[in-house]
Amino acid sequence: IYKLTTFNQIETYCKEKKISLVDFVLEVEGEEIIDFLLNAYEVMKQCVKDGLKESGTLPGDLHVARKAKDILSRRVGENQIFDRKVLAYAYAASEQNAAGGVVVTAPTCGASGVIPAVFVAAQEIFNYTDLEIVEALMVAGVIGNIVKTNASISGAEAGCQAEIGTACAMAAAGYAYLIGSSIDEIEQAAEIALEHHLGLTCDPIAGYVQIPCIERNAVCSLRAIDSAKLVKLINV
Repeated sequence: IYKLTTFNQIETYCKEKKISLVDFVLEVEGEEIIDFLLNAYEVMKQCVKDGLKESGTLPGDLHVARKAKDILSRRVGENQIFDRKVLAYAYAASEQNAAGGVVVTAPTCGASGVIPAVFVAAQEIFNYTDLEIVEALMVAGVIGNIVKTNASISGAEAGCQAEIGTACAMAAAGYAYLIGSSIDEIEQAAEIALEHHLGLTCDPIAGYVQIPCIERNAVCSLRAIDSAKLVKLINV
């Protein structure tokens, strides 16, 4: 748990010291956080890659069809390529989770498709380096830690708002960082992403983390990106 437990405290500290959120994380966590997140990001990329190879149905009584591979193969206009990748990657990672594959809990297993979808797709489309993605993960982690400290990331405890809502806010903050947003804009992006999930309950069908969980990961991946973009537009 960080000594500074609210975004307002962290923001004030960063502005007083004239440092970025990334600098703040490095100051608190130490340089070893870079290798830790590089490894986590490799696992995310592999999870997406593995999920895109699979077809058929997911384990369990619901017989839910895997959709990631099919989504990625759909023909779309040039302006939709990014969105298609994001959706496919969210499905891929979430389907791997539902099938018992290796995922990164960011912040939970049930919401583990959002951050990989946003960051892996963004890297492929916009050529971000692994280090830039790691910095975005640091920013995302600040948001996740704030929620975990002051509220909950547990769906069992606080509903899907705690899981998918937090994942969306984390991804929005990280993506906002990637597109050059200020610390104030990063905060606004995370807030916009989170507020529209307040009250969302955890209601998986028959107890499986498949319906509506996988679809929510895809929807919230795009919502995270849109939240970051919206802040840029309203602050012009």
